[in-house]
Amino acid sequence: MESIVPIKGKVKFTITLDSGVWIFDDRKVDLTTYFDETNETIDELEEYTKAVSKHWSREIQEGATYPPTLKTEKKYEKEKILNGTFAIPLKPFLTNAEPLENASSLVIETDSDEYRMDLSQADQLLIGFSKEGKPLRENGPVHIYYKNGSNRDNPITDVRAFRVE
Repeated sequence: MESIVPIKGKVKFTITLDSGVWIFDDRKVDLTTYFDETNETIDELEEYTKAVSKHWSREIQEGATYPPTLKTEKKYEKEKILNGTFAIPLKPFLTNAEPLENASSLVIETDSDEYRMDLSQADQLLIGFSKEGKPLRENGPVHIYYKNGSNRDNPITDVRAFRVE
C-alpha cells in the first residue's frame, strides 16, 4: 500500500504528503483527547515566548544540568509517541500547495467514492495518520476527520488524493 497522498489539481505546486514522517511534526494532535478538549486558536509567537521564558527560568533556578525530571519527561513523551493516536491539520499543506484564484472546492478521493467540499471549509479537516502507535495500514494510509468531531467514529477512509477544483 502506498503511504503517499498527493494534493493536486488547481494548485500552483503539486505536493505529496508522506504520513510516515508526521510523527515527528510538532503540529500533530492527539486524537484520543482532541475532540474532548476545548480548542482555541493559539498565537504561535506568544506560545514560543512562553516556552523560551519557562526554559530560561528553569535554567536560572536549577542551572544548566539535566535533573532526573527531564529524563522522565523525555521518556513520557517517547511512550506517548509510541502508543498514541495522532492527526495533523490539512490547512498548512493546502496553504503550501497554493490553490489558484479560480479554485473553489476540495475533493477527497478515496478507493470507492469522492467527497466534495468548499475550499474555505478545508481548514476544518484533520488527517489521521496513526492509531495506537501504528501507521494506518487498514483503510489507510490516512483517515479524514472533521475538527468538530462529527465523524470521529466514522472517518473518511481509504484516502488516495486531495484534488483542488
